[in-house]
Amino acid sequence: MKAFGKILGLIFLGLLLIIVAGGFALTHLFDPNDYKDEIQQLARDKANLELTLNGDIGWSLFPWLGLELHEATLASAVTPEKPFANLDMIGLSVRVLPLLRREVQMSDIRVEGLNLDLQRDEKGRGNWEDIGRPAKAPETAQAGTPTTPAPAEEAKQAPAADEPARPIKLDIDSLTVHNARIDYTDAKTGKQFSAEGIELTTGAIREGASIPLKLSAFFGTNQPVLRAKTDLTANLRFERALKRYQLEDLKLSGEASGEPLKGKTLAFTAQGQLLADLAANVAEWNSLKLSGNQLRALGELKVHDLDKDARLEGGLSIAPLNLREFLTGIGVELPPMSDAATLQKFELVTKLNGSANSLALEGLNLKLDDSTLNGRLAVADFVRKAVRVQLKGDKLDLDRYLPPKSKAKEAVQTARQAEVKPAVAAATQGATPLPNAPTQAAWSETPILPVDQLRKVDLEATLNFGQFTVDKLPLDDVSLKANGKGGLVTLEDLRGGLFGGSFVANAQIDARPAVPLLKAQKRINNVPVEKLLKAQEQKPPVRGLLDLNANITSSGNSQKAWVDGLNGTASFALNDGALLDANLEQQLCQGIATLNRKGLEGTRGGSETPFRELKGSLAFNNGVATNPDLIASIPGLSVKGDGAIDLRVLGLDYRVGVIIEGDKSAMPDPACQVNERYVGIEWPLRCRGPLELGAKACRLDKDGMGKVAAKLAGDKLNEKLEEKLGDKVSPELKDALKGLFKQ
Repeated sequence: MKAFGKILGLIFLGLLLIIVAGGFALTHLFDPNDYKDEIQQLARDKANLELTLNGDIGWSLFPWLGLELHEATLASAVTPEKPFANLDMIGLSVRVLPLLRREVQMSDIRVEGLNLDLQRDEKGRGNWEDIGRPAKAPETAQAGTPTTPAPAEEAKQAPAADEPARPIKLDIDSLTVHNARIDYTDAKTGKQFSAEGIELTTGAIREGASIPLKLSAFFGTNQPVLRAKTDLTANLRFERALKRYQLEDLKLSGEASGEPLKGKTLAFTAQGQLLADLAANVAEWNSLKLSGNQLRALGELKVHDLDKDARLEGGLSIAPLNLREFLTGIGVELPPMSDAATLQKFELVTKLNGSANSLALEGLNLKLDDSTLNGRLAVADFVRKAVRVQLKGDKLDLDRYLPPKSKAKEAVQTARQAEVKPAVAAATQGATPLPNAPTQAAWSETPILPVDQLRKVDLEATLNFGQFTVDKLPLDDVSLKANGKGGLVTLEDLRGGLFGGSFVANAQIDARPAVPLLKAQKRINNVPVEKLLKAQEQKPPVRGLLDLNANITSSGNSQKAWVDGLNGTASFALNDGALLDANLEQQLCQGIATLNRKGLEGTRGGSETPFRELKGSLAFNNGVATNPDLIASIPGLSVKGDGAIDLRVLGLDYRVGVIIEGDKSAMPDPACQVNERYVGIEWPLRCRGPLELGAKACRLDKDGMGKVAAKLAGDKLNEKLEEKLGDKVSPELKDALKGLFKQ
């Protein structure tokens, strides 16, 4: 804008020179058109300006010194073959006598067909920068002989130190610019800007008075391709002595279209009172009103320290609107979301603070759909994209805003379900063979993390929510603290309530390597495990209150990669629970009845097996969790297990030993009674199949039952030996014979 103002000033300076020259000709009763060569030379000498006058010069004399110029071009005297401006006509007149009092009283100024072609070369030099510099003096003096001005000339050139310049008083009836155009090209960046069809009209231009102003133009750029039609009306007021400039009752309106809007159109308006007080280094926009399509906003803006590092402060209020409809209407492609009804309610009230490289929304009150958030949202550095977030909300269902299940993920789940469905359907308590272990991968290979963005992130975030839903888990009283910089994103602390229990977690994503690295620590206390599984739309095979401590690591950028690379340790305990749809008592009674060579009279127990505690530890190794110390406390039973869960295919494979006390009910089944021979015997179960089966994947281990039968037979034979031999042989021989039959 400074360069543009300089250009216009120089153009008017040239025109005033023409007026002076024209006045000289007029006073000698000569036609100024006869002195075009002299006028052009004067422009070269005094302003380094190449002026080409193709049309006639019209004139008038007293009391107005008038000039009308047609078909003129302007160029720098350094590059006269490359004009940067041309105009069809300019007409102006100046009252003569007030000039002697340093007052410029002009009638209407008319400019038609002005074209400015401003260019900056690859070295950053503009084609207008040589204008206004006096032309170089011809080298007539001998080399080495300095030329010194005469003392009288020096005295004329030196301004009086104690005589401050008095500003020229302006009084212009009006200014009219018709069909003007301005083009700017930067060869270094390739950027182009244009303003065409410029129409400008003003009322009387007098300092300190309100000057009606009307402007219309078409603006365009090439990076990105954007075009806008604008109309502006306002009242201009300026006071040069006070360095105070105002645009009162500003009304700006227009339409924009182009690449950023992707074929859409933005209709915009802006209103308010603008003030620039350069003495106080303050600029203000009061009574601000903005609109853009459906958006309506009110605000106040104030910029301090214009001569230093400018600071912004103010306020902004956006009326309720359908944010999805607004963003779609200006060409913003929203990411796919699980709920297409999101972003339909948006409202914002905030204070503004900022600088040339930062912006903060302070005291923010944001309403988004069913959520209300308060706090602070800031970009601390636009260049580094440093984001700072401190928000507190009543509730947020994050699942609504996350992408829906990908087709690849659904395909993986469908393939696995097709494999395990027959086993799940056929699983009855002991009536079918042991299920086969699943082989179909259970996880998607679709990338999850935006790795490139994470490597650029600069984030500090603190969030608190009364209710927060993610992955269909209804969390409450959630607090989160996270930070990220240069590809290292750390979840410092995440805690809250879940189904009446609690959880605490921290994690880290290192996106700096080619393959991202992940690690996490999690602690869950007193959370109903069956509700966790139901929230994931899975039928729970077990219920109980879960306590879990886990410390895990992984790598990659997909569900499959994370599970395949899962390593670490965990410990768990389920309290006051039950194995659902699994009658472990019935299976054990069936085993005892088999050994007793009797049939059960009926089904024992109910549809589940209750337990007081189920606990153990897990060691993760590349997606397989080994569990060598499974222990369960079941009324009448003592259970120990050793096995593994293959998380890659969601399959289990366990060997379980059960020590039973027998049927202690008031009406025991004779076939399920435990005699003394069964005391302390560990009854073997084998559990194998899809994880969904839970205890329904367990069957009596036939190989193990054979060993139990052999042991019982050996014990019975030893009893008979003891009865027959009595005291007839030595104890050593009896022990040897018993040991022989136990083998």
